[in-house]
Amino acid sequence: SSANDQVSAFPSQLTSLATRRMQLNLFVVSIVVAAAGAFAPNARSSALESAKSKTQIFSEKLPVSENKEKEKQLRKEIADRNVNKDDEEKYIIPDGSNLESVEESPSANNPQALVEQAQKDDQQYLLSKLDRLIKPRAYPLFMAEKAAEIAEATMSDISKAFSSPSSTGSTSAAFGATKERIVILGTGWGGASFVKDIDTDLYDITVISPRNYFLFTPMLAGSSVGSVEFRSIVENIREINSKAKFVEATATNVDPSTGTITCETVVCGGNSCDIEEFTIEYDRLVVTVGAQTNTFGIPGVREHCNFLKQVEDARQIRNALVNCFERASLPNQTEQQRRENLTFAVIGAGPTGIEFAAELRDFIEQDGPKYYPELLKFVRIKVIEASSTVLAPFDKSLQEEAINQMNKAPRIKDPNVLDLLPERFKLTELLLDSSVKEVTEKTIFLNNGESINYGVAVWAAGNGPIPLTLDVIETLGESQAAEQATARGRIAVDPWLRAVGGEGKILAFGDCSCMTNGALPATAQVASQQGEFLANLMNRKYTLNPPIT
Repeated sequence: SSANDQVSAFPSQLTSLATRRMQLNLFVVSIVVAAAGAFAPNARSSALESAKSKTQIFSEKLPVSENKEKEKQLRKEIADRNVNKDDEEKYIIPDGSNLESVEESPSANNPQALVEQAQKDDQQYLLSKLDRLIKPRAYPLFMAEKAAEIAEATMSDISKAFSSPSSTGSTSAAFGATKERIVILGTGWGGASFVKDIDTDLYDITVISPRNYFLFTPMLAGSSVGSVEFRSIVENIREINSKAKFVEATATNVDPSTGTITCETVVCGGNSCDIEEFTIEYDRLVVTVGAQTNTFGIPGVREHCNFLKQVEDARQIRNALVNCFERASLPNQTEQQRRENLTFAVIGAGPTGIEFAAELRDFIEQDGPKYYPELLKFVRIKVIEASSTVLAPFDKSLQEEAINQMNKAPRIKDPNVLDLLPERFKLTELLLDSSVKEVTEKTIFLNNGESINYGVAVWAAGNGPIPLTLDVIETLGESQAAEQATARGRIAVDPWLRAVGGEGKILAFGDCSCMTNGALPATAQVASQQGEFLANLMNRKYTLNPPIT
């Protein structure tokens, strides 16, 4: 306790020094990891290996206490009201859209042309490998830039910590100056990055989100099959910036004329819970609410398919996988019933779909033989894609590598389990040029007339806007509406992330936005960099109010 008393006796500015020290430590660790990866690209970290606890997928599911049931129902009611279910086909944004793609060469009509094309492809392949070897690497430059930023921020913190109170800008509010009220909607990649970097000495920061944590979405697919636990991929938003205020609520309406946001949340007192509505005022609004899964209006998708956007989605998939294996273990099941129960359909072969299919395949290969060796012969993973290839927006070499990995024979080390598998057993099947017509409780109907009986179906086919995004678009008027031919249900913004029609008072970035000078891909990297960019602009007191020209 005496150590804590000593720490609390220091000026409040010194608390940020601990954060900077952690950043420096992480920077050193990242350099070591990068160096290790350069010399042993195929080696797995022992720490990561020990963190993998896929066997926990079979742990007992925790029951929901009865006094929480009402709260759970009300939260679901709010979530359902804030999901757009109308005219979804108008807002088709494929998963990973706007990433640079490489067109395939046209096929030749004669043997000589085919030979020449093959020789040309071989030459291009060798040239591309040579180019990869000699091209400058962005990663060292990025690490150097980050090191310079951390050093600069550390020196700034030291200067603040040992300067007199009258010389610091943090005391301006104490002398009667009012900070500009910045309200951030969302705690995703963009929102978390903005909250982390914004200067709370200059602005009064309020974060509004139905979840009080940041979710590391790249590992969401892994958590759904037990590669990593849910608590390992989330971070409390208050730990990202302890000086920012957080309100756990869902924003339902924005009124730019009055500068207010209408929110609703579940409030519980004792054993009773109710939905409460309230408003929050803002001087400047930052919208980074992301996007929802788009079902394209296909019947049965929302009712029978699992999505992969939130922790709750991953938990639901994990439970569904357990249920399928346990159901198939029942003695009264026929072989056909077991085959149907253990057919896992992944609809959409974009980044999310392929990542989940790979994680599921990895789980079945590594942990399936330990627990259900007799059932492995019935397991099938079917990846359904409407286009003619997987990872359509990506480079052709990545597409081919993904297809090769999916088509590989299952890697099962136990020879006794291998003997139980049929000859030429194929774990993963790619169904290309196959669009979904309808989904029922147990069957997926394709437009080509085929049908697939399944145990679990995961929908990962694209993104669409949430109702709040459409509400903001409507309130921004005609200038915003004129951009919707390109934005397609996203908030059109200029290069400084100012919403068109928002007069600099409303800013947006991430998956809910679309830049007027060229759309960026809907990825975590883009949202994170946009959040950092906007925070730096505001920290340097750039004027964001001038009209957009």
